[in-house]
Amino acid sequence: MKASDLFVKALENEGVEYVFGIPGEENLDFLDSLRNSSIKLILTRHEQAAGFMAATYGRLTGKPGVCLSTLGPGATNLVTAAAYAQLGAMPMVMLTGQKPIKKSKQGRFQILDVVDMMRPITKMTRQIVNGNNIPSAVREAFRLAGEERPGAVHLELPEDVAAEDVTEVLFEPNHIRRPNSDEKSVRKAVEMIQNAKRPLLLIGAGANRKRTSRALLDFIDKTGIYFFNTQMGKGVIDERHPQYLGTAALSDHDYLHCALERSDLIVNVGHDVIEKPPFFMEAGGKKVIHVNFFSAQVDDVYFPQLNVVGDIAYSIKEISRQVKIQENWAFDYFSRIKKEVDIHISSGADNPKFPINPQYLVAEVRKALPDDGIVTLDNGIYKIWFARNFPAYQSNTLLLDNALATMGAGFPSAIGAKIVYPKRKVVSICGDGGFMMNSQELETAVRLQLDLVIVILNDSAYGMIKWKQAALNFDEFGLDYGNPDFVKYAESYGAKGHRVTCSANLIEVLQQCIHSKGVHLIDVPVDYSENHKVLNEELYAKTCIL
Repeated sequence: MKASDLFVKALENEGVEYVFGIPGEENLDFLDSLRNSSIKLILTRHEQAAGFMAATYGRLTGKPGVCLSTLGPGATNLVTAAAYAQLGAMPMVMLTGQKPIKKSKQGRFQILDVVDMMRPITKMTRQIVNGNNIPSAVREAFRLAGEERPGAVHLELPEDVAAEDVTEVLFEPNHIRRPNSDEKSVRKAVEMIQNAKRPLLLIGAGANRKRTSRALLDFIDKTGIYFFNTQMGKGVIDERHPQYLGTAALSDHDYLHCALERSDLIVNVGHDVIEKPPFFMEAGGKKVIHVNFFSAQVDDVYFPQLNVVGDIAYSIKEISRQVKIQENWAFDYFSRIKKEVDIHISSGADNPKFPINPQYLVAEVRKALPDDGIVTLDNGIYKIWFARNFPAYQSNTLLLDNALATMGAGFPSAIGAKIVYPKRKVVSICGDGGFMMNSQELETAVRLQLDLVIVILNDSAYGMIKWKQAALNFDEFGLDYGNPDFVKYAESYGAKGHRVTCSANLIEVLQQCIHSKGVHLIDVPVDYSENHKVLNEELYAKTCIL
């Protein structure tokens, strides 16, 4: 059989459902093999968007998403998506083509050392030089991509290798069970929790697993310990829970940091230093227990005193089973801080000013969506507002990137989420800057006949950097731009365009679009004047209650 046929069979063997991407001349054998496969090709308009879709598929399913590009410029367009998956711990396998390697075809035309280029931003990168090595290479790629800590893997299939005659052999996927944590480390964790006066629980992205979510909820309900989460840990526990303190959307100076200052022990579950720090450790300060699939990477601001390494769900179940409620625990201060957090979060949520302020927008989006509705965020100042103010009720219902924190990922992620969950409501929240980086995927969403809503927060500027500019007392400069007429822009792709003209009709337009068929784009004029006032001045000037 042909090597490209064997490659596709190896992907089918791994349970691959979709390949996202753009084929080129060097992929034509592979493309022809894919034509007769059960795997569906999701043709995109840019390779970067294909990578974001594949990474989101991996994030939501736990199975590596697959994306495809040709050589040279097609492969370089995957670089940002590779870093997005690698830093965000999303399992993804990238497939790229290459000119023939056994005989020159066109000199050095379009040829880059893609394997070497991918090395710093993947778990593995490899050129396949013999078609008979395809089954083992694919099995190893999928094993590494999905193994904790998940990430990006790259395989390059040269044109002449893809056309070779090979023997059909496949390797059966075997899913390795994660090892359980050491009993001594669990007992030590129990001892530290019981001896603490004000223990707090922090939930990070690594806890976004169903078994872990159930184990954490049992632990919280048994002990009454208060918890907060990182941005990428939102929704692991329903944030309507009475012990929920909030999201560490900022690294310092928020109201929940008042609770952190009083805590003497943080049980840190599923977080690592790649995600922006939710708090800073200091020598001689509070103690930290690191509970994760892997040991902590030591940093100047993160050096936990105990590592509980192994399957997170098992570790938390064992800690929960062994821990005994202590009379010395003092949670009254956390209860009072929670009231302060809730008051501050609700402030501005009912302010009908126009253009719309971020607090009002977040509250209206939450009202419009069912509990299992999914919001995907691009990167901008609104990400902080959503992380702080949007209560997530289920795991992976607020998808954001706080690792690479790249612009341009929010809309493609929504397409990926809708493909994985076609019956759930999906809304993509994008700034005008981030949306325009991959806005061409409107055609992809329309062609796929997706029911999808894109909300564009329109301020005609790079608002996040303006906020930082103001915080550092720089003059405003170099961050304003013009935009197309987004309603007409959407309609030119066959989508439906809407423009919010007053705050009162925001919820009406949202609900209409969410419950309608087709791709809907909503242009929302937004007022970011409160960014500096609230997130810089008010929070920095706050006084923690005594």
